[in-house]
Amino acid sequence: MKSLSVFKSGLFLLALGLLVSCGQSNQSSSGEGGEGGGKKPKIAFVSNGVASFWTIAQRGVEKAGADLEVDVSVHMPAEGISDQKRMIEDLVTRGVDGIAVSPIDPDNQTELLNQAGEHTKLITHDSDAPKSNRLVYIGMDNYKAGRMCGELVKEALPDGGKIMIFIGRLEQDNARRRRQGVIDEILGRDYNPSNYDRPGQVLSGGGFEILGTLTDQFDRVKGKANVEDTLSRHPDINGMVGLFAYNPPLILEALEQAGKIGQVQVISFDEADESLQGIIDGSVYGTVVQNPYAYGYQSVEILKAIVGGDTSVIPESKFIDIPARKILKGNVEEFWADLKEKVGAGEAEK
Repeated sequence: MKSLSVFKSGLFLLALGLLVSCGQSNQSSSGEGGEGGGKKPKIAFVSNGVASFWTIAQRGVEKAGADLEVDVSVHMPAEGISDQKRMIEDLVTRGVDGIAVSPIDPDNQTELLNQAGEHTKLITHDSDAPKSNRLVYIGMDNYKAGRMCGELVKEALPDGGKIMIFIGRLEQDNARRRRQGVIDEILGRDYNPSNYDRPGQVLSGGGFEILGTLTDQFDRVKGKANVEDTLSRHPDINGMVGLFAYNPPLILEALEQAGKIGQVQVISFDEADESLQGIIDGSVYGTVVQNPYAYGYQSVEILKAIVGGDTSVIPESKFIDIPARKILKGNVEEFWADLKEKVGAGEAEK
């Protein structure tokens, strides 16, 4: 087993007081004892950013902690990959029993994840790191979910048209696969998760012209500016697709300020309040949702079992599938009511 020297920056954070500042991490614990909480396993849940999506996941983590008597903590990196790296190193230094992480850049984090996995039980959720030694991935098939979103685009624009795709970043495995699924479905291609189209390309097919893919690296100001720039450059645009939870609300905000609500079809991903309200109001055609609450709950549940020596919870595929769903006008209110019940009305509505 390698020494903990690779986690020297984590030791530095430990010397500073162990906790990441409020702007970098949201933490929660469940049960008595905290870090020295007796015999309760200590399990950490690490997101890939700060978003309403992760607040929902946090509620699942907290519920599992209470139900299963696990000491849990939730960590949300606000400053990208370096922030997430520091969090993982710190958690290993602190001796947590298990970490569930959504890697920001899995190809460039493989070594870090493997080193962490030598000292704690490591799984991935939401976005996978298939080249790493993670024990299991909890999430959905993002390529398949992307194709579901592409189906919504074709329903919203049956005669085709010009569209732009907006997403936080493409370094993440889930982001790449999700975007590609949207593109392949819109263009009528065969099912092939290995496809990859460069973000700067203009792609045409099936009556559609995909003008490009714009990223913002979780910078909301940049995200909104991307929409505004698109409206300026392409005043005849027909549809906009937002693939991270915060992208559709930014699209709606920019469209409203430009007086184009209803003139441009908005197709969403995830369950931001603004997206769900938009479906009710008619400003959003529909959205494809994951189940971040289940990601949080099952991450704790699976890690507790593994820490306790039960590896039977790991399927042969090392993939626990939590399927995506389409939310449209006909089922949005039922879905939103269930979401509010899980996370609390104050967190699930404006």
